Amino acid sequence: MNKKTAKKLARRKKKLAKRVERRNWDDQPKPMLNGSNIHYEIDGKQNGIAQGGIGVVHQLSKKIGLTNEINSRITLLKRHLPYHESDHILNIAYNLIAGGENLEDLELLRGNDAYLDALDAKIIPDPTTAGDYLRRYDQASILELMEVKNGVRKRIWSNQPENFKEEAVINMDGTICPTWGECKQGMDISYDGQWGYHPLITTATH
Repeated sequence: MNKKTAKKLARRKKKLAKRVERRNWDDQPKPMLNGSNIHYEIDGKQNGIAQGGIGVVHQLSKKIGLTNEINSRITLLKRHLPYHESDHILNIAYNLIAGGENLEDLELLRGNDAYLDALDAKIIPDPTTAGDYLRRYDQASILELMEVKNGVRKRIWSNQPENFKEEAVINMDGTICPTWGECKQGMDISYDGQWGYHPLITTATH
């Protein structure tokens, strides 16, 4: 972030803090949510999306080498017609980041031209294609994908200053991953009636 942008953000934060600070209000003659004389127009050149940061997330994936690492080490596809390994894996990850809960939600994203433009993608895999790709994985492939992620993380940590390495915090917690099938192997029902898996999540943070 350059200094000019940082100053703009600082001014906005200061202005907002002053706006919402506690004060003794007088009796208001009308509701606070008053509305304004606002107009909406459809611009043929500009698009807006709720997932506005997804382009930055993808740039980060490329900058840290995750995209290239996936394509070089995960080789489940013989030909790229038209998707590469990273297209499939990141497509599913971005779906979750964008608020999706299952593969079917990919259909909403692939029909959003602003979302496609943010990723500079002509098209992304649909739910059926994504499901077909996931079924190619076996235990060895899953472990290899985990090693890809861990290798990239280690490389990032190795480039941090020495004070970054002074302390590490390991967090462990269980979570419920709900599914829509009650007869799948390893599934159970939670205390609140949700069917799903109960994985143990372990994360290491600075």
